[in-house]
Amino acid sequence: MRKNLLRELLTQGKPTLGTHVLVPWPGVIEVIGHSGMFDYVEYVGEYSSWDMHDLDNIGRAIELFPNMTGMMKVEEQTQGFIAQRAIDAGIQNVLFTDCRTAEEVRQCVKYVRPETPDAKGIHGGNMRRAVGYVVEAGSAAWTKAMNEVVCAFMIEKKVTMDNLEKILAVPGVDMVQFGPSDYSISIGKPGASRTPEVKQVEKQMIKMAQAKGIPARVEINSFEDAQPYLELGVKHFCIGWDLRMIFDYCKRHGEGLRKQLS
Repeated sequence: MRKNLLRELLTQGKPTLGTHVLVPWPGVIEVIGHSGMFDYVEYVGEYSSWDMHDLDNIGRAIELFPNMTGMMKVEEQTQGFIAQRAIDAGIQNVLFTDCRTAEEVRQCVKYVRPETPDAKGIHGGNMRRAVGYVVEAGSAAWTKAMNEVVCAFMIEKKVTMDNLEKILAVPGVDMVQFGPSDYSISIGKPGASRTPEVKQVEKQMIKMAQAKGIPARVEINSFEDAQPYLELGVKHFCIGWDLRMIFDYCKRHGEGLRKQLS
């Protein structure tokens, strides 16, 4: 089984840096890996179109780079199926969305952990690519790897914030991240994700997580956006989206050239 770099960094209390990918072409992940800048790639499967072959190929691309691992953001519906198939494809960590209660969070952790007396998960042994199909299927090494999967959770609903203290107490919660867009929708103020009111709730979430010893991760568009969070003690970031970069490039340079042509 491959070492889980993200788990190692969290265990050592070191900063982590990831970036988002929505395009399932493995070449995008290879380009990111060649930069040598990121500890992990988050495949944002919740927003992308993909099939099982894509997950296997994403896992293969990640494994070309010994100092990089992967994460998949899974949607609320069929989250157990998606999480297990992503992990078994070689995407070693999971970001769960849309949980509202501690019980829902506890169930997500169970999807990931092995079905042993200690872990009490429901992830069974299998013949998929992460174990070499037949090489380490059902092995002690596989069981250890499932216990080391990083389980991250989006905190993105008002009801989730109301239940945050109980959620942070669930064993297996490794990382949390605030979701301002969905949070603003949940309070009846869509589009208010950047307002002082919502920013204050994000700060509250970060402080509550830190007080419980749970790392808080933040998504940012550029490294300049990190400073306010660094001042709060945040050291886990996921920066940039491939589609956003393409849009921004097209908008800026297309507009600039059209002005020159006119």
